[in-house]
Amino acid sequence: MLRLALGLGLLALAHTAGAQTPAPASPVPQAPAAPQAKPDVVTPRGFDYDPQGRRDPFVSLLGRGVTERPAGTKAAGLGGLDTADVALTGTMRTPSGTVAMLQGSDGKTYVAHAGDRLRDGSIRLITQNALVIVQQVGDPLSNEKEREVRKTIRQSDEAK
Repeated sequence: MLRLALGLGLLALAHTAGAQTPAPASPVPQAPAAPQAKPDVVTPRGFDYDPQGRRDPFVSLLGRGVTERPAGTKAAGLGGLDTADVALTGTMRTPSGTVAMLQGSDGKTYVAHAGDRLRDGSIRLITQNALVIVQQVGDPLSNEKEREVRKTIRQSDEAK
């Protein structure tokens, strides 16, 4: 019985609340809303990022770095070999300077002069027992963009 009384009380309350709200008038046609203009991107004034040797954390790392060439587009000769692919087998003195004899990973021997280009660097200096190559670093997270690689005639097992 109590439930019935509560149910009727709620029904009466809902009916009186609905009576207090006016009935909606006939709908008035409204003009179509004007397209909202997108706000311009706000760039903070006076903002300057000073990395001090660190990368900018707000720059995406995707799509950065050295793009690899397809395997079929290797240059012929010494220009198609990486620094890691060559070993110094000997040096010769000529009237124009010292030249290096390099053994490639393809099993061929190449004669190289100072200034010759490799796939990832160039030969800077040739001495009687060593060769110095300036290698371009392809790691986008590295602070250095190039490094010197020294190849000697008699390399130890650790240097290979």
